Amino acid sequence: MIHYKTSEEVQKIKESADILGRAHGEIAKHIKEGVKTSFLDKIAEEFIRDHGAVPSFKGYNGFPASLCISVNEVVVHGFPSEYELKDGDIISVDCGVFHQGFHSDSAYTYPIGEVSPSVLALLKATKDSLYLGIEQAKSGNRVGDIGHAIQKFVEAKGYTVVRELVGHGLGKNLHEAPEVPNYGKKGSGPLLKQGMVIAIEPMINLGSRNIVQERDGWTIRTADRKPSAHYEHTVAIFEDRTEVLTTHKYIEEIVKF
Repeated sequence: MIHYKTSEEVQKIKESADILGRAHGEIAKHIKEGVKTSFLDKIAEEFIRDHGAVPSFKGYNGFPASLCISVNEVVVHGFPSEYELKDGDIISVDCGVFHQGFHSDSAYTYPIGEVSPSVLALLKATKDSLYLGIEQAKSGNRVGDIGHAIQKFVEAKGYTVVRELVGHGLGKNLHEAPEVPNYGKKGSGPLLKQGMVIAIEPMINLGSRNIVQERDGWTIRTADRKPSAHYEHTVAIFEDRTEVLTTHKYIEEIVKF
């Protein structure tokens, strides 16, 4: 069942998303060569709690951290660890905030130092595909229109779309209906209507779309160990417009990519 939000509830999600956006900005200040990913997790949790909110991911189905940190061939759901970021790495930082009874969720993939042109192109295409998906997230369209726009764009560039992992509705729960795949047919899937709040999150691979799950039960990586990129926004559907509730502006003030 899809839970349609009132304007007041959307406003609460937006306030949660503001804390999330500023937390991402704080994390971005520390993303550089030599930094341990566990340190980034500590920064995020302290910032979120200092602002009267709770990290959505910590303890979710047993997840041990506030951030999903996914490096290079890890697609999503990587654990923060003692791993130190290296020149040429890419790192996806996925974070959620629970505030005033509502969740927000967003992600950003960063290049570290000198990253190969082919991998930088993957990051740019994935980020661009997120906004093409958002353009289709409007009242009267269907969920398949979002996935179709993302899939058509990235596949034309030679990349592949992860199929097993998808975007989602969110609100009082971190994951709600509907699922929002990053592939699909125009005009298919649930109708997009006023009050829907969804997380759109393309997960795009440089090589094969096939993935495997590591023994920790969480970490998802590409089967061929080629890099994967991930960007995400939480958006609200209104009758006359779509509003992006999360923001990357605090990241983009620091990271010129």
